[in-house]
Amino acid sequence: MRIRAALASISAVLVTLALAAPAMAAKGGEGLYGKTDDKVITNFGFGLMIFFTTLVIGLSVAQYLLERRKSRK
Repeated sequence: MRIRAALASISAVLVTLALAAPAMAAKGGEGLYGKTDDKVITNFGFGLMIFFTTLVIGLSVAQYLLERRKSRK
C-alpha cells in the first residue's frame, strides 16, 4: 500500500513538472495579467501593504471585541 501511494505521489509530481514548463513558456513568459512594468509591480506592492495592514487592524479589533465580550460574562 505504501509503495502504491509513493508511486502515485511521484508520478503526480512528475506530471505536474512536465506540464508546467510549456505553460510558462507560452506568450514569452507573460502571465494572465499581461505585460508587467515597474509601475504595476509597485502598485501591487502597495496593495499588499494596505491589505495586510487592514487585515491586522481588523483582526485586532475583532479580538478586542471578543475579549471584551468574554470578560463581561
